Amino acid sequence: MDRAPSPGIAKGKTSELISLGHFIKTWESLPLNLFRFRLILKTLMHKTLFLILALSIFWCQAQDSALMKTQVRHTIDELVEFVAIPNDALNPADINRNITWLSDKFSERGFNTSVLPTEGLPLFFAALPMDSKKPTILFYMHFDGQSIDPSKWDQPDPYKTVLKARAGEGWRSLDFSELNDDIPYEWRLFGRSTSDDKGPIVMLLNTIDLIRKTGQEIPYNIKVILDGEEEKSSAPLPAAVAQYRELLEADYLIISDGPVHVSGQPTIVYGCRGITTMSLTTYGPILPQHSGHYGNYAPNPGMQLAQILSTMKDAEGRVLIPGYYNGIELRENELEILQAVPDDAARINATLQIKTPEKVGAFYQEALQYPSLNVRGLSSGWVGPEARTIIPSTATAELDLRLVPESDGTRLKGLVRKHIESLGYKVTEDVPTAEMRAATAKWVTIDEGSVTDAFRTSLDHPYGEHLKVLLQETFGQPVVQIRIMGGTVPIAPFVNALEIPAFLLPLVNPDNNQHSPNENLKIGQIDYGIRALQALLTTPVAQ
Repeated sequence: MDRAPSPGIAKGKTSELISLGHFIKTWESLPLNLFRFRLILKTLMHKTLFLILALSIFWCQAQDSALMKTQVRHTIDELVEFVAIPNDALNPADINRNITWLSDKFSERGFNTSVLPTEGLPLFFAALPMDSKKPTILFYMHFDGQSIDPSKWDQPDPYKTVLKARAGEGWRSLDFSELNDDIPYEWRLFGRSTSDDKGPIVMLLNTIDLIRKTGQEIPYNIKVILDGEEEKSSAPLPAAVAQYRELLEADYLIISDGPVHVSGQPTIVYGCRGITTMSLTTYGPILPQHSGHYGNYAPNPGMQLAQILSTMKDAEGRVLIPGYYNGIELRENELEILQAVPDDAARINATLQIKTPEKVGAFYQEALQYPSLNVRGLSSGWVGPEARTIIPSTATAELDLRLVPESDGTRLKGLVRKHIESLGYKVTEDVPTAEMRAATAKWVTIDEGSVTDAFRTSLDHPYGEHLKVLLQETFGQPVVQIRIMGGTVPIAPFVNALEIPAFLLPLVNPDNNQHSPNENLKIGQIDYGIRALQALLTTPVAQ
């Protein structure tokens, strides 16, 4: 005999089925002989819920993807417009025109803007309205670019951005009308400063746009300082920091310059090496002399210089000057992070076409943790078709010394000078006179360059860990942590003077040809840059 229907589904009770949860409780009370029906219904409901959820996620992702591609397209258009303004720091009029463009674009986003006079060309400053309860992020970027030689570029005007796609081993030019809704991320924009460093500036502007479109909150105050003389060493910057220190006060400094690691993985750089220079000149006869008449008699300054240089480093590239590496210690955890950088030694060696690297460090990243002593140029007499059978009158070696925070540039130059004196040479800043030559046999003139200090933020700084986590979560990849990069960014005095933690957040492709002809920006890096900056600006620091 069939049982009566459950009261839960009796006639007239359907109005009680107000929610899916109520319905689930109701059918769970069905009699046991309806178990199969219940099981089938439950399965169908779960599948339906899963389908609805999956479709919702897919729809949201599709919406996000479409919104991002729209923003990428707008970024491209705005970057093309910005690149069209020449930005050679040797031409002040160029810099002023760029500042006008920046003032307009930042003002459109609600920033308060200022032009800050310096001893050289002005700086551009922008800030969103401040909230004293929020921490402050200060962004540093530069809008000047290297000088151009149009004859070396594969396009008529390096300031008119060209869209290109791969074609075998080379590139083919495209019309911008070919950028459809899909936007091929492998295509590239070619033009001066597309990557270094106008691209990241425009990415930041468009990140602000995207954040507002998506209704996200920014739990930070945002300040931006843009340099128009970075490519000519930013000489006015240290004095400007002292002058505008209160205006530039912040909790963190983010430097968006340079490329991500060659692996393409998200990258954080914690510092950069400094630099100073020395010029060494040795002396032979007052004028070049016939090598037949005076060979074996007149001292050869080229040989003298070679002998001096040979005493400075051993056969494996390590500096022999006492005290040169003093103060440098690498902890075990630091070495682990250095070793985790996915450098390919074989690839590096093949690219350089060298068999064996120098042994200052056990591997590439470790080598960068020490100051270098590099012979960047040699000159004595004539070479090639102009070679002559003479004893030269002088020989000159140009040195550059890359610095780390533990090595003071002035101290290292003093060590080099002391070493040369220990070899029996008299050192002077001027060309020795006839009287000086008559009194002393061996002279070296040293001309010292200025010092740009290194900077480095500790690898265990909490904000560095914060950056690493948010990049990992955003891109689902391991983050490459570079303790210190080999090159020199001329803002180290700026960083050191502000006394705040500083991090380089590279956004552009590693093969961007910065400083060279055919500089370019991969379109996919625009997406990467906006996502990275969006995560940075919307993720609060854990308290």
